[in-house]
Amino acid sequence: MNIIILGCGKVGMKLVERFSREEGHNITVVDQRYSAIENAINDFDIMGVVGNALSTETLMDAGIDKTDMLIAVTGSDELNLLACLMAKKLGSCKCIPRVRKPEYSKSFLMFKDDLSLAMVLNPELAAASEIARLLRFPSAIQIDTFAKGRVEILKFQIDKNSVLDNLMVQDIVAKLDCDILVCGVERDSEAFIPRGDFVLRSGDYISIIASIQGAAHFFKKIKVKTDRVKNTIIVGGGDIAYYLAGMLTQHGISVKIIEQNEERCERLCQLLPKVTVINGDGTDKRLLLEEGLEYAESFVSLTNIDEENVLLSLYAKTVTNGRIITKINRIAYDEVIENLNLDTVIYPKNISADYIIRFMRAKKNSLGSNIETLHLILDGKAEALEFRIKEDSPVANIRIDHLKLKKNLLIACITRNGKVMIPRGRDTILPGDTVIVVTLKSGFKDIDDIME
Repeated sequence: MNIIILGCGKVGMKLVERFSREEGHNITVVDQRYSAIENAINDFDIMGVVGNALSTETLMDAGIDKTDMLIAVTGSDELNLLACLMAKKLGSCKCIPRVRKPEYSKSFLMFKDDLSLAMVLNPELAAASEIARLLRFPSAIQIDTFAKGRVEILKFQIDKNSVLDNLMVQDIVAKLDCDILVCGVERDSEAFIPRGDFVLRSGDYISIIASIQGAAHFFKKIKVKTDRVKNTIIVGGGDIAYYLAGMLTQHGISVKIIEQNEERCERLCQLLPKVTVINGDGTDKRLLLEEGLEYAESFVSLTNIDEENVLLSLYAKTVTNGRIITKINRIAYDEVIENLNLDTVIYPKNISADYIIRFMRAKKNSLGSNIETLHLILDGKAEALEFRIKEDSPVANIRIDHLKLKKNLLIACITRNGKVMIPRGRDTILPGDTVIVVTLKSGFKDIDDIME
């Protein structure tokens, strides 16, 4: 696929990195900064064009007339949308613009088809959705959904006193009488797709796959809290806070936003009548305590300064036992952040790139199956893919234990006629099923790729 990426910022470079892992893509980046293009070309096997994204000459130099997909992720919403309009005039490619302003989130639907937009990316809305999902299940570090919401992969950490400590994976179902499957384990810096004889330890981060009911039953058995939080304190009143507060209040969660800018506070009060908005310095410990941090069931740090968010979350951990979520923009320090034990860290730039990669991979039609859904799990070291099985699929009508599967791969779930099945070796995959596969390898495009 021929892809043009407009903008070599954090999201643009993350996309280049992700696309470079997959075969079959010819990538061209466009940016006005010569240094940004030079760095991109030096780090990856791509083409680069220095110039204005709204220049006809620049777009033609980038090969817009032969491009399959244009992704506009410059710092300007207006520029991104205009670039998509020009791309339609100069070629026949599909377009994905990044549009961040809330006031555009509804209006773009009116001209989505006119501009041949494959999708519209809103990083703040995407990040807010991730956070809201986590606050509705506070014990999970990451939640990914499949099969139109019927199946979830949930990541959590095993506590010292957990019944899972020193338990073999193959003994979980029998001992706890639950229908789940452990599809991944993170220990230290390594990621595993565990076999049955793998022994879990306290401190491990494990990912399980189950139906919503099955997951709830499992967490009840291991005595892990599954109820949504009742209240939250958000520091920082930007666009993510706006989207997040709206989502949480719809689910009956009480929300306080602490924002330093008085004008922004007034605007949030108008937009979010059910939210308590406090004009003050969110880094002031006394203010946080006065607003009930000690009793808060969750705390979300969403300021524009990463260092402030980290320090706020570290302080909140000393005051409350509630769920702590931290927003980080600069992904260069993710290894340092991981060692700070911050509960959950949200990287909007990563989420944005993942949404686009997931969408493009899911839209590729294959001979034996279609990718319905794709999520990165195990801290990005593994992929969970949902395939829809066609009549002529090479895995159809064959027992799972008769398939010659690649290593470090697991058939984790089958959905058939709306029913969720955690598969065992004697189960058979049928045409029409959706199958979730977890693998440490990347780039699978068809269900056929899972076999040796």
